[in-house]
Amino acid sequence: MTLPVPTLDHVVVNVHDGMDAAVETYRRLGFAMTPRGHHTLGSINHLAIFATNYLELIGVPPGTAGRTDILGWPIGLNGLVWGTEDSAALHAALGGAGVSCPPPGEFSRPVELPDGTRDAVFRTVRLPNDTTPAGRLYFCHHLTRDLVWRDEWRHHPNGVVDVAQAVIAAAAPQRLGALFRRMFGDGAVQPIAGGLRLVAGLTSMDVVTPAELARRFGDAAPQGDTRDEYMAALVLRTRSLAQAAGAVQAEGVRREATRLLVPATQTMGVVLQFQE
Repeated sequence: MTLPVPTLDHVVVNVHDGMDAAVETYRRLGFAMTPRGHHTLGSINHLAIFATNYLELIGVPPGTAGRTDILGWPIGLNGLVWGTEDSAALHAALGGAGVSCPPPGEFSRPVELPDGTRDAVFRTVRLPNDTTPAGRLYFCHHLTRDLVWRDEWRHHPNGVVDVAQAVIAAAAPQRLGALFRRMFGDGAVQPIAGGLRLVAGLTSMDVVTPAELARRFGDAAPQGDTRDEYMAALVLRTRSLAQAAGAVQAEGVRREATRLLVPATQTMGVVLQFQE
């Protein structure tokens, strides 16, 4: 039994207890970040909302201890999240595909609107943390989508409209490839130079060797330290490369013919590629 290949819901950049600096960094990169959110789980976040997906900065208030789901991972790209409209059915389908994971968990955060405060509510189905040292892979079920995808939050100075691709570096890409095939079927996973690709709606997730990562991004890519697998890069679709170049304020930015590259040292640990 396999699941239909879902769309990408969002990507998560882990900033530990450095949220104040992180949100200002992303504003300097041309993102219009949402007001700070406070989850019932104790974490805090800011979002950059795009057309069909979003980028989340996740962290904890300074002095917080015990949140190993955040503090136990390195700073940087830490979560790739697929969407679901039925978390209970998804959990059952994962079990049927031989992918064991805890049952859906629910949490919320208040959202302040001009007409009052409402709670944005989410249910998540998370693959076990030991699924990959690269970071967290999970599904998100939005019970209040209108509190996330609001038009006033979708307009960014850098012109970004979507996450086009996420890249994981892996010494052995076929290990994650086998998981994706078990979950989504053989047809969902395609061979590419230096690795493989899972196509999720309009977004692809590439799992490539460190050598292929270096070929694509050079020294702008993050270092994986001792991890065999690590989430390394995001390719972002912008309305205008010229607009992105005018909005991004960071050191070491490379303007090329078809892309703008921001090194991981300037982004809390993930190389960002802007392209039309």
